[in-house]
Amino acid sequence: MILDFTVAIVAVLASAIASIAGFGIGSILTPLVASQYGMKTAVAAVSIPHVIATAVRFWRLRTHVDRNVFWGFGVMNAIGALAGAMLHVYVQNVLLSVVLALLLIFAAVLGLTGYSDRLRFGRTAAWIAGAVSGGFGGLVGNQGGIRSAAMLGLGVSGPAFVATATAIALIVDAVRMPVYFITESARILSTWPALLAAVIGVVIGTLTGERVLQKIPDKLFRRIVSAILLCIGTWLLYWGAGPRTT
Repeated sequence: MILDFTVAIVAVLASAIASIAGFGIGSILTPLVASQYGMKTAVAAVSIPHVIATAVRFWRLRTHVDRNVFWGFGVMNAIGALAGAMLHVYVQNVLLSVVLALLLIFAAVLGLTGYSDRLRFGRTAAWIAGAVSGGFGGLVGNQGGIRSAAMLGLGVSGPAFVATATAIALIVDAVRMPVYFITESARILSTWPALLAAVIGVVIGTLTGERVLQKIPDKLFRRIVSAILLCIGTWLLYWGAGPRTT
């Protein structure tokens, strides 16, 4: 009961952050759910509230999507996501925890140092990064940092940035979720109390949280998000070696 309540509150925060930053639900919710159900199951289970929040956000931002980037870069993400989801089936909890932890710490360091604002990929590198980010999305449910840097390299900014990132996240979910359900449906269903709490939380956060967080200066907001990711990543790296990951 305490976990489910915590999941609901964190889901509101994570989805509100995602409404502005374009990512955050998988990064923040997955480690929390994993503390009870294991990383492998958490990645698959969190994909459900993730796709619901992403769909709601996409509907609100659909007119701003950069279609050229979506159909090119987005397809690379989808291909990577399918490969990552299939690999997810065979990878153990410990390795999944470590990979996600390192991704979160990497994204946090880039954000705290301000380097994420300056990081750019060339067009060829951006397409490769798209496949890589999609792969991590399918493997551990986290791809926002790499995808964001690649999209900046493609010249996407402003409302189109969040809208296109949201559309790509939606197609990544559409590709990876069937693999999860075919291979782990029983485990996913076993998490239903936390899942229900997460779904309620992300809907509330997506619809209302953005208005509150937009009052925070952009630079401060990004630093706060990076600090949260650093704390979660550090904890997850420590927790990943513990007995609960078996």
